[in-house]
Amino acid sequence: MLRRLKRVTQSFYRTPSLLLTLAALFWAGNAVAGRLAIDQIPPLMLVFLRWVLVLAVLWPVQGPHVRAHFRKLRGQLARIIAMSVLGFTGFSALYYFAAHYTSAINIGILQGSMPIFVLAGAFLTHGTRTTVLQLTGVLMTVIGVVVVATRGAPLSILEIGLNTGDLAMLAACMLYAIYTVALQDRPQLPSAAFFTVLAFIAAATSLPLVVIEVAAIGYSLPTLLGLLLTAYVAIFPSCVSQLFYMRGVDLMGPARAGVFLNLVPVFSAGLAVLLLGEPFEPFHAIALVLVIGGIWLAQSTHGGQG
Repeated sequence: MLRRLKRVTQSFYRTPSLLLTLAALFWAGNAVAGRLAIDQIPPLMLVFLRWVLVLAVLWPVQGPHVRAHFRKLRGQLARIIAMSVLGFTGFSALYYFAAHYTSAINIGILQGSMPIFVLAGAFLTHGTRTTVLQLTGVLMTVIGVVVVATRGAPLSILEIGLNTGDLAMLAACMLYAIYTVALQDRPQLPSAAFFTVLAFIAAATSLPLVVIEVAAIGYSLPTLLGLLLTAYVAIFPSCVSQLFYMRGVDLMGPARAGVFLNLVPVFSAGLAVLLLGEPFEPFHAIALVLVIGGIWLAQSTHGGQG
């Protein structure tokens, strides 16, 4: 029984498409949790507590591995700190900031730009070539995201102007794309140990943001619901999704893995139907077909290295 479970687990961890799809699903759950967390816990406190909880779970197990591999990290500490600040602390802070100043339509559309940034970054840093099929797949997923975000009226995107929140969300997508590309050259140590280092840095660098938040809007304690949502965010989007995503990038590279990020807004729509009671519309089905079809095309060929 144990051997069979071990084989299943090993097979699961060697299947990047499944890992990346689950990562996108848990991140979609984070979007729902973020909406439910309004007035339950201050946003930057949520960013800080999620990484503290991740550390509380991971450090007792992974701390010895981090210390054992610290020599591999020492020469790249500046780069690792930058990865955590951009991909974890910076992305989360900008996302919550954007949510206060722009619409959900704009955020959904701009999230669809992330794979494009990943492809561009992979080409600039690693010379990863993109095939016509991959570009077509990315375009299909972007169209699917636009269909979801505009509720089946994609031409309405022409009527939407950029504001401060839009620019913040665009910047957040760029930061996470940089983090994704940088993962390809991360230090060679176990993913969980490396993630623990990133989480430690994220917790440390998000603390000053909480101080700024308290100075700006005052201090308020999280509610019980706020704490429960924080626990979900810490376990699934912050920990499980990040580990799955990191493993997926290791197996298929940042350019191809980045396409799966477009599943997040589609899953968000589905979870909104199940958890928030929002109606499932025909355009949701159309978008789902576009996004899944686009991912299949983008994975059907491999970009080479220049």
